[in-house]
Amino acid sequence: MKLFGAIIIILATTWVGFEGAKRLSDRPKQLRQLKVAIQSLEAEIMYGLTPLAEASAHIAKQMPSPISHFFERFSYRLKSKQETAFEAWEESLNETWGQTSMLDSEKEVMMQFGATLGQHDREQQQKQIKLTLSHLEREEQEAKERQHRYERMIKSLGFLTGLLIVILML
Repeated sequence: MKLFGAIIIILATTWVGFEGAKRLSDRPKQLRQLKVAIQSLEAEIMYGLTPLAEASAHIAKQMPSPISHFFERFSYRLKSKQETAFEAWEESLNETWGQTSMLDSEKEVMMQFGATLGQHDREQQQKQIKLTLSHLEREEQEAKERQHRYERMIKSLGFLTGLLIVILML
């Protein structure tokens, strides 16, 4: 019975370690997807002259989850809630951010971008998009470095924590 309990403890802590490492590896991927979504939004607005709600709906169909959820919520709020673009952007971010592996620094970049959305002419809006993309690029590089530095350690730490608990219980 002790052996069975020890195996369960080691498996559980190892699983926790792998989940933590998964969040680290998901962050750069989601940042890359977010950059692609912002670039698509730029193309839809600047070159396709598509309204913001429609452009967001198109992007939601193209992107994987959880980025698609954000753009779905944003499009829905623009179409049905009679909110400003910033209010819809902010509420959509707040609703969906917990589903992502991204940090508060990325959320702040997105909030700043949302504050400028629809406030400027096309040229200024394009500059704001470029600025947001450069911030997200910097965050992606930092996320990749953090992933390479800590991913393996977190996996090992989960297993070793379980092993320590089992040794202490014996």
